[in-house]
Amino acid sequence: MRFSSLGSGSEGNALVVEAGQTRLLLDCGFSARETQSRLARIGLTPDQLNAILVTHEHADHIGGVFEFARRHGIPVWLSHGTLEAQREADPAADAGVDLTLLHADEAFSIGALEMLPFTVPHDAREPLHFVFSDGARRLGVLTDTGCSTPHIEKTLSGLDALVLETNHDLDMLWNSDYPQSLKMRIAGRLGHLDNKASGALLAALDRSRLKHVIAAHLSRKNNTPSLACAALAGALGCEPEWVAIADQDQGFDWREI
Repeated sequence: MRFSSLGSGSEGNALVVEAGQTRLLLDCGFSARETQSRLARIGLTPDQLNAILVTHEHADHIGGVFEFARRHGIPVWLSHGTLEAQREADPAADAGVDLTLLHADEAFSIGALEMLPFTVPHDAREPLHFVFSDGARRLGVLTDTGCSTPHIEKTLSGLDALVLETNHDLDMLWNSDYPQSLKMRIAGRLGHLDNKASGALLAALDRSRLKHVIAAHLSRKNNTPSLACAALAGALGCEPEWVAIADQDQGFDWREI
């Protein structure tokens, strides 16, 4: 089992998970052309993808999903709330796309991978994040949530790998030139995790099996890789260099579990 990010941040998100001959794309916040280019960078073509899973309807996660799926004949899996929110914004967005609706805490399989969708507090209609498993190893991805919950911590305990949001440093956010309303949204319980909150979430997990921890969805203006890595390293009791970064431009290359 392995995974790779095509890019992570407010300008677009996409991550590939692979087990055997099964390859799934989690979110697609880039244009169809850009997504194809980023896939090529990790040695894949669109026809090698079995499905696209969608976390929620914000443009940096869903912006390219339906165009890319339609162009390449790839089925899309998402929650009812995410689909309805997207249809309100664009009634014809999903025309011609093979859709499957997901429900929180109901595991499902596609090829060699099993996924468990779980709910998170975020300002979207029905956001779902995912734990992926090939039956022996587990990868968790949590990139958009305003705070942790006991359910999140239970779901993400005992993983082999974790991609975890470290969106902002609180001091940098409050001192930024963002409008006050945007600062409040980002820092609120339905917004995004700051470095300290991400570290606390990580510290609350069973970390005994973790081989990879990736800091993701970093703000270009209100965070730095060194601050994000230091926060997660503090929870892990390791050197900051051990924590990897999911970069907006490059994502990260394949990681084997």
